[in-house]
Amino acid sequence: MFKSSELLELVNTHIAGLAFTREPRGLYEPVSYVLSLGGKRIRPVLMLMAYNLYKKDVESVLNQAVGIEVYHNYTLLHDDLMDKAERRRGKATVHKVWNENTAILSGDAMLVLAYRFMAAGCPSELLAKVLDLFSLTALEICEGQQYDMDFEARLDVTEAEYLEMIRLKTSVLLASSLKIGAWLGGATEGDASLLYDFGINLGVAFQLKDDWLDVYGNPDIFGKNIGGDILCNKKTYLLIQALGHCDEEQARQLHRWLAATDFNPDEKITAVKSLYDAIGVGSMCLQKIEEYTALAANFLEQVNVPASTKAELKVLMNRLMDREV
Repeated sequence: MFKSSELLELVNTHIAGLAFTREPRGLYEPVSYVLSLGGKRIRPVLMLMAYNLYKKDVESVLNQAVGIEVYHNYTLLHDDLMDKAERRRGKATVHKVWNENTAILSGDAMLVLAYRFMAAGCPSELLAKVLDLFSLTALEICEGQQYDMDFEARLDVTEAEYLEMIRLKTSVLLASSLKIGAWLGGATEGDASLLYDFGINLGVAFQLKDDWLDVYGNPDIFGKNIGGDILCNKKTYLLIQALGHCDEEQARQLHRWLAATDFNPDEKITAVKSLYDAIGVGSMCLQKIEEYTALAANFLEQVNVPASTKAELKVLMNRLMDREV
């Protein structure tokens, strides 16, 4: 069995070797730029790991793995544009290096390229269901993004609504990566479905950990400023729980900060974090992370391959949950 670090190296090497030779260069240079920014590459690694549960020749599905990563980066490119973000992985975002129109069009090209990679070399008997799942996943991610945008104007977002939003926006792509990898490896439908459910629960836990890290992470390790979600009033699990569990005075203070338009950023982060501490939402979030991690582990346990074969997936799951970045 390959280690996740070995599969990551394979993915990075393959992406580094991609050459977009079509014209005009102004369309493809931003694509190369986005892919060169790196990242955890969790989704292609998960696809290769699922494949590797059944077959050893992981190089034969690198096109599909890269298709997933190209698609993921396409969503980030458009997310950055919608959020007016200026930095991604320590570098300027595409709409800052080029312009907004270029970001839209190059992102559209990445979506098409993702489909081309996904289809390239895919066995004919699997092509229809692989593309059907990939298309459904892409649609669900759009639905999740719309929910996320809708939540910006609401203070009554429920825990159930939030969990469904992150299932759509984050989890389904992890889950589909695993299921497609399993299909390509020759897994039974039962195993492929179990790996999908493993990915859904892992993805929810992963996003909840991101929510927690944005408030409680070590800024020297986290790689970006702590409190970004607080500053933009993003509806995270922590804010939703704070609004649902605060007393009258805490509610007054929270709503004052949520309504503020002129404030000192450090003061707002400190004040809201103090409210989170008093209400105990950090612990609530960690408990929910543990719940979803346990659910993910249970689905993985049921996959019908030897425990030793699944060991590296368990290692990666634990690493993602223990991460500080």
